[in-house]
Amino acid sequence: MPAPASICILRLSALGDATHVVPLVHTLRDAWPDVRITWIVGKVEAKLVGDLAGVEFVVFDKRAGLAGWRAVAAALRGRRFDVLLHCQVALRANLLSALVRAGRRVGYDPARAKDLHGLFVRERIPARRGEHALDAIGSFCEPLGLRQTRVRWDLPVSDADEAAARALLPGDQPTLLVNPCSSHLLRNWRPERYAAVADHAIARHGLRVAICGGRTELERRTADAILAAMKHPAVDLVGRDTLKQFLALARRAVALLTPDSGPMHMANAMGTPVIGLHAASNPARSGPYSSRAWCVDRYDEAARRFRGVPANALPWGAKIEVPGVMDLVETGATIERLDALLAARPPR
Repeated sequence: MPAPASICILRLSALGDATHVVPLVHTLRDAWPDVRITWIVGKVEAKLVGDLAGVEFVVFDKRAGLAGWRAVAAALRGRRFDVLLHCQVALRANLLSALVRAGRRVGYDPARAKDLHGLFVRERIPARRGEHALDAIGSFCEPLGLRQTRVRWDLPVSDADEAAARALLPGDQPTLLVNPCSSHLLRNWRPERYAAVADHAIARHGLRVAICGGRTELERRTADAILAAMKHPAVDLVGRDTLKQFLALARRAVALLTPDSGPMHMANAMGTPVIGLHAASNPARSGPYSSRAWCVDRYDEAARRFRGVPANALPWGAKIEVPGVMDLVETGATIERLDALLAARPPR
């Protein structure tokens, strides 16, 4: 199959899914160094991946309303791509894909398509149940005659962002990062349970604990509750870093503790072990790709309790975002995963 001259990737959001697209970009460029890659991406996600080498970014600002759509249309006007890899099934992304002129239009298989996705594509990726979201996105190269056999991220982090991370976490003391909040509220864990794990990390392992997060009122309130419940002091980084600086912070940490969230996948992309807390979502599909062994997985128990069936009877990727579901994640089980992770860590 001849190499395409130009490929357009459409994946707007979210942060975690943007990290899943990066290995696909590397796979395409490794096979075809001269291919021109354009990625239509969300405004926030562009702050994370927008300096990826060899990629042109067209940024879509959904909050700009009609002006955001016009900006994408203007950037694409008069252009035609050999291939569109339409890696998102949400209605907004499907409608936006109509602005992309391409000879080939590759999308999800029917089982994973929704919101009229099938009307905007002409080819499908292989239908597979049980794939991690990253592997599903990686399979978009298969209709082009490739296979993603290697997963790498190599996300750029500037010297300035590395320096900012060193200023926020000075010295060489091993650090446990705690990112307590997901934007999906029902995926979040109780502050007092985070506090208990953090105190154990300090008292048992001598770790420095740093609580991180964005600038929302929820993240500030949650961090304050964790700090108030802790017996030992912790570093408060909430609202003090950027997305790129978080990548540098993650690289300095021995592990990240978090529910299913964008920072989970960002830390994973930096090679940092992640203790993911899962009951509302299935770590086999959306957990930290390289750290699923360290997750606390209560997804099957949640399916049985709240849906009345085992997890394997649910549609792949089904969410169980109901009040109380994250209470299935026990403090003791989380401490056990932390202890096991640290025991397996190579000596410094």
